[in-house]
Formats: sequence, C-alpha cells, structure tokens
Amino acid sequence: MTTRSTSRPAARSGSRPTSDDGRAAGVDRAAGVASESALVTPLLSWFAAEARSLPWRASGTSPWAVLVSEVMLQQTPVNRVEPAYRAWLDRWPDPASLAGDSAGEAVRMWGKLGYPGRALRLHACAVAITDVHAGVVPSDLDALLALPGVGAYTARAVQAFAYHRRSAVVDTNIRRVLARAVHGSGQAGPPSTTRDLTAMESVLPASDDRAWRFCAAIMELGAVVCAAAKPSCDRCPLAPQCAWRAAGYPTYDGPVARGQRFAGTDRQVRGRLMDVLRAASGPVRQEALDVVWPDVMQRQRAQDSLVADGLVDPLPDGRFALPT
Repeated sequence: MTTRSTSRPAARSGSRPTSDDGRAAGVDRAAGVASESALVTPLLSWFAAEARSLPWRASGTSPWAVLVSEVMLQQTPVNRVEPAYRAWLDRWPDPASLAGDSAGEAVRMWGKLGYPGRALRLHACAVAITDVHAGVVPSDLDALLALPGVGAYTARAVQAFAYHRRSAVVDTNIRRVLARAVHGSGQAGPPSTTRDLTAMESVLPASDDRAWRFCAAIMELGAVVCAAAKPSCDRCPLAPQCAWRAAGYPTYDGPVARGQRFAGTDRQVRGRLMDVLRAASGPVRQEALDVVWPDVMQRQRAQDSLVADGLVDPLPDGRFALPT
C-alpha cells in the first residue's frame, strides 16, 4: 500500500468519549489495567485485510531475522531495507554465522543503508547471543536490553514480533497515531520513553496475541495511512474514533524536531570514505581517501570520527581498513 493525498473529511460534532477523570475511554483506573480500547477491533480487522506483505512478517521468520529487520529499519525506508535484509540473511542466517565472521565484513555487507555503526552493533549482538545465549535470541526484556546497541524500542519489537508477547512497542509512526486518535493532536511532539510507553500501555490489549498484532497494526497505519504530512483520513479505520478528526484537525503548535540536512555534512563525507573502504579488497592508502572530498579539514575530521567509532582501523603501515 502507498499513502495518497486526500482532502480532509468534515469534522464531526461532539467529542471522543472520556472517563469521569477526563482521560480517553478504555482505561479502568479502579482496576489498575487498561480495558480493550475502541481502537483495537477496527484496527486489527483493517490490518488483517490491508497489511503489506513484507519478508520479516512471513510465517516462520526467526527471531534473529526479526532482530536484523528492526536494526535495518531504523531511519531507513522499507524499499531500501528489503534487498539488504534478504542478502544479509542469505549470508548470515543465524547469529553464530555472523559472529564467526569479522565486523569488517558486516560493515562491508551493510552497503549504503546508512548509519553503518548499526552493522557493528548487529555484529556485536550476534557475538553476545552466540556466547551468552547459546545462539538463541533471548525473549526476556532485560536480556534483550543487555545486548549491544539494543534499546527500548528494538527490545520490545523483538518481544512482540518475534515471540508474540504483549510488549508496548513505540516508534515514530505509533506515536503519531496515538497523538491524533487518542489525544487530538496533529503531531506527537518530542519523544519521552516513559510518557510514550504509558500512552501505548493504555490502549494495548491484554492478551499476547491481540497485543502484538495491535502493535504491528498501529505501526502499519502510521506508515501508510496516518502519514505525517498527508494523512489519508478517508481510508482510516479509526476515523470514527479519532479525537483529532472530531476536534476539526487543530493545527499543532508545539515543539517539533528539525529535519537533518545531508548534503555537505560530515555524514556525507563519512559515507564517501566508507564507500572507498567497502569497495577495496584490502587496506587502502591515505591517498585513496584524500580524493573523496576537497575540504581537507572536514575530510580529516570525518575520517577521525570513523576511527573513533570503530568503523575504520588505522594500520601500523599507514593504511586504513575495515575493522577486523
């Protein structure tokens, strides 16, 4: 599915049902747990019919493959991740196979997905899973959080999507849907792990099976329908319950995150330096790196940062290589 631009439907009169303390309906404070919110059934029905067919959603996908997909999908669109994901798992179908290879090969295989430090962290994860967990991706939240580079989102995503556990997954898409459908705000504002997890817990179904599917469904809705710039409200299964729609789509006036430019930045220079190292069959001399960028000071700064990040190894003979 792709998001298309549509005109906004007319605002409904009235407001979204709330409890007697002013919170969205679905939260039973006396019981101390969230009853199943009105979002769940329509969203699960929509997802069953409309979910994109993605390789990491296929039946029988291993927890390792789910972990790989989640790391690759960070700040990278699906269409770029799919071929890299397939190639990665063809080469390293389990943690032990990647752990047995070098970190440099992981960085080389990462190609142009961007943020190559993710490749190093995934390699370190594979080593830890092999050495500490006998080659099996753990399902326990604390054990997942203890893996190198695995944070709150990735740990809970693996719990939900690999092990089908009830776990409050929160990403940018989910935050946006909750902000609009539940809180009546056009944008989610700055992230807060505690606040965001609490918001997701308030609508998350109690059962494992419905909870993990709900996480996948609400994430999908944010990606393909409730888009940031042009939400397709006429296709949204939550339109009747949406607090933002009911309020007449008020303009968001809170703090926003600024987009990051790429052209001319150290990130661009780092990428060009990495292109040279990935393309080489072995270590390269400084001259091969010097030609990628005319600004000597910026190029050296970018190169030094790659060395500091462990993505480039300076060798005793003055050459440079991917990490061993």
